[in-house]
Amino acid sequence: MQNMVSRKQKRILRYVEEGSLLKLKSYLRKHPDVEVSFSQGRKQRGPLHLACSLGDDAVLRLLLRRGADTLQRDHRGDTPLHIAANRALKYGKTAYDDLVVPLRKSCPTAMDVANNAGVTPRDLLRWMKSELLHDLHQEPGIPGQSDAETLWREKLSAECQDEFSETFGQYDDDFLCDDVDPEDFGDWADRIRREYHAKQQAQAAQGRKRKEGEEAERDRRQFQERLERQHAEYQLRAQRQAEEVLCSRRRSYEERCAAALRDGSDTLLGYSDIPWPAPRGSVEDMVAVMLHGADRSDPAAFRRLLRRQQALWHPDKFAQRCGGRLRDSERQRILDTVTALSQELNRLAQSIR
Repeated sequence: MQNMVSRKQKRILRYVEEGSLLKLKSYLRKHPDVEVSFSQGRKQRGPLHLACSLGDDAVLRLLLRRGADTLQRDHRGDTPLHIAANRALKYGKTAYDDLVVPLRKSCPTAMDVANNAGVTPRDLLRWMKSELLHDLHQEPGIPGQSDAETLWREKLSAECQDEFSETFGQYDDDFLCDDVDPEDFGDWADRIRREYHAKQQAQAAQGRKRKEGEEAERDRRQFQERLERQHAEYQLRAQRQAEEVLCSRRRSYEERCAAALRDGSDTLLGYSDIPWPAPRGSVEDMVAVMLHGADRSDPAAFRRLLRRQQALWHPDKFAQRCGGRLRDSERQRILDTVTALSQELNRLAQSIR
C-alpha cells in the first residue's frame, strides 16, 4: 500500500535522484525522525529502489544505515535487491560489489524473496553466474583480460560449481546400476515437456531482463532530458530576474536624481543621500544601471544618453550644483566617488568613437 509522501520525503527523493550525497546526509542529520522507507509514483519505488536503479552505492549505504527497508516492494513486486541483481547482470562485478553485497549483508533473507513473476534475486544471480561460466568455456584465455576480471570470473565459477555440486552428485549411484529401465514414451514425453517449459521460462526471463534494461535506459534518458530542461528554465528565470532588478534600479536612480540633484533644496547631503545608481556596487555596476535599456546598435542615441550622464556626474558641474550642500565629514568620499564615476563614463565614451 502506497503511503502519502511528505514534503521532507520528496526532498529526500530529489537528493537521491540528483546523487547529492552530502546534501542528503546533511538533511537526514537535521531531520532524524523522517521515514526513509516509502514509495511514490506509478512504479511505487522508494529511495532504496531509486539508488539501486541509478547504481549509487554511496547513497544506498547511507539509506541502509538510516534503516531503509530492504524488503520493500515496487509495482512489480521487486525489492531493491532485485534491481541491484539486474544491474549486476548488466554491468558485472562493479555493480555486484557496490549494490548486491551491502544489500545481502543488511538482509540475507532478501535473496530468496520472489517478485510477482516468481523470480528471486538468487535466481537472477544464478543466471549471471551461468552466463559467465558459459563465457569461460567458450572463450578461454582471452588476450588482454585484466587480472581483476579473471579473478572475478574464477570466483563466480567456483561458487556456481559448489552450488550445483549437491544436485549433480545425488544420483551417481543409480547410474551405475545394471537394471536401469529404458526410457519409455511417457518418460520421454515428460522429459521433453520439462525441457520445453524450462526453455520457455529462460526465454521469458531474458525477455524481462531485456525489457527492464530498455526501461532503465529510457528512464536515464528522460532523467537527463529533464535535468537539461530544468537547467535551461533556471537560466531563463535568472536572466529575467536580473533584467527586472536592473530595470527597477534604473527607475529608482532616475527618480532619486530628479529629487536630489535637480532641485533647489538646501538640505545637507550625506553619502547615502546621493542618488548613486548602485549604492553598494562598484563603479562598473553603477554605469551598467545608468545605461540599462540603451540600444547600443544605435550609436547616435547611445552617445546622447552617455553625454547626459557625463554632464550629470562631471566633478566640476556636480560641485557647482551640490558642493555647498555636502556634509563636511563625507565630502571627500562623495567627491572621490563622483570623480571615479565620471572617469569610467569618459573611458566608455572614448571606446565607442
